[in-house]
Amino acid sequence: MVEKGLHIPKEDLSGRLQNLMFLRVLFVSILLGASLFIQAKETKIYFGDIQTSHYLIIVAIYFLTFIYILFLKKGKNLTTLAYIQLLVDTFFVTAIIYSTGGINSIFSFLYILTIINASIILYRKGGMTIASCSSILYGLLLDLHYFGVIRPLGGHLSQPYEYQNLYFFYMIVVNIAAFYLVAFLSSYPSEQARKSQVELRAKQDDIVKLEALNEWIIGSMNSGLIALDGQNRIILFNPAAREIFGLESDRAIGHNLFEPFPFLDGYMELKGEKLELKNKHLASFIDFPYQRLDEKKILRLSMTPLNLPGGGRRGQILIIQDMTEMKRIEEEMKRVEGLALVGELAAGIAHEVRNPMASISGSIQMLKEGLDRDAVDSRLMDIILREINRLNLLVNDFLLFARPRPVDLQTFDLDQLIADSLELFQNSKKWLSKMHVETDFYRDIRVESDPEQIKQVLWNLFVNASEAMPDGGSLYIRTQMTHDRHVLGDNGTSVKITIRDTGKGFSEKALRHIFTPFFTTKDGGTGLGLAIVKRIMNGLKGEVYGKTHPEGGAEITIFLPSILVPSAGNGLEI
Repeated sequence: MVEKGLHIPKEDLSGRLQNLMFLRVLFVSILLGASLFIQAKETKIYFGDIQTSHYLIIVAIYFLTFIYILFLKKGKNLTTLAYIQLLVDTFFVTAIIYSTGGINSIFSFLYILTIINASIILYRKGGMTIASCSSILYGLLLDLHYFGVIRPLGGHLSQPYEYQNLYFFYMIVVNIAAFYLVAFLSSYPSEQARKSQVELRAKQDDIVKLEALNEWIIGSMNSGLIALDGQNRIILFNPAAREIFGLESDRAIGHNLFEPFPFLDGYMELKGEKLELKNKHLASFIDFPYQRLDEKKILRLSMTPLNLPGGGRRGQILIIQDMTEMKRIEEEMKRVEGLALVGELAAGIAHEVRNPMASISGSIQMLKEGLDRDAVDSRLMDIILREINRLNLLVNDFLLFARPRPVDLQTFDLDQLIADSLELFQNSKKWLSKMHVETDFYRDIRVESDPEQIKQVLWNLFVNASEAMPDGGSLYIRTQMTHDRHVLGDNGTSVKITIRDTGKGFSEKALRHIFTPFFTTKDGGTGLGLAIVKRIMNGLKGEVYGKTHPEGGAEITIFLPSILVPSAGNGLEI
């Protein structure tokens, strides 16, 4: 039986069918030529005279071959077409035997040729099928002839029963046995060839896939890969290496390593026939600068031997990595770490300075109360106390910037928090009676954030607005919902808080350094107010922006994540 899952490729089957049709036409043409020759000589042979039926069979074969060619060009079900052709061939062979004497015909061997063709084209299943069909047709023909039901053409004996029964039975059995034996024997090498073909195709597919995977992996590497043979010639130069060095493969592959890359001679050396890094005892890689046009890169080179499966060594593999960006990040991290250490040191000093300042302030106040009411001394004492308070305020702001408190997430009503912060600010010394506040709240906005830090942000912004309007003005506060993904990414809805004053606004220089620590345009300012706002908003995963409003005055916009979509409300005037 034929193994399941095995099939005949369409191209192979088409080629075999073409060969079968060619051989069939060739045989029929030879048979036609022989018939014409015999008829021309008017000779007779023992298998009968050349009759009209012979020519009809030959013409029918030519005609069916033409039909087969048309179906073959359509190329739909070639397996079915092959079975049809071979089965029709058995009928034609039976017709030839019938027309050449039946039992007396010598053309029974044509069944064997048809069976061999079937085994070659359709393997064992096809060979056994055609052998069975041939056995049935041949046995039926001889039986009908023997019992006188039919009278084959061209027979030289008047009655078939002139044969003995045993001989007749022997003829049928031997031929049928020969049919099946030929089918088995001829299909065996075909089956083996087919299995070998299938295994070969599978291995070829595996090899193609492995080669493609190998090329994909090498081509997808971010690192440059250079493979060397035993004579240090480049045998592989991947796309990443071409990109790093700006060198095409044909200028590298086949050349000695130091021809396209002479600068590597200073980092590598030959020990016998073995290529090694010069500083191998220090590290397994080397970093070196590489100048490409107007761009300077830092490259890292590592090298490993190219080992064969049997344990032999045939060359080297060089891995080239572009470390330019990594080096820049390392330098930036070192700088940030240095600044962090300085910041921690400064914060520690500020914390320690605050306690002595408190002691000095208390002592000055006690001395002021105990001294006589001298105008000069009293004024000096006031200056000292004012400057101490200013230093204390600066230290407190610096500590708030350098050591932000941990985030304590809570869910709260943002409108109520803003209203409470406004009330607190209006009752402070920073409030100016000439200031006018207008609010436009988007009601029922709830956020998940740190309310105390939000209050600190609002306080700093209210103080900045008050200081920007010494002669009075308007303070506008607005809250609204936004879906601007450019601000908080794909986090969904966010809350937008806008705080605007009617002061002078920001200058161009101030806008460039608006959140820079210790940058200020105000007399006596610390330059930490907006820097603290920026630092707090970063910790709360929000954003803050500043600009000058088209109608004048500074405008600060804050974005916070929202957890509840609100319903709109009316503005309030305070």
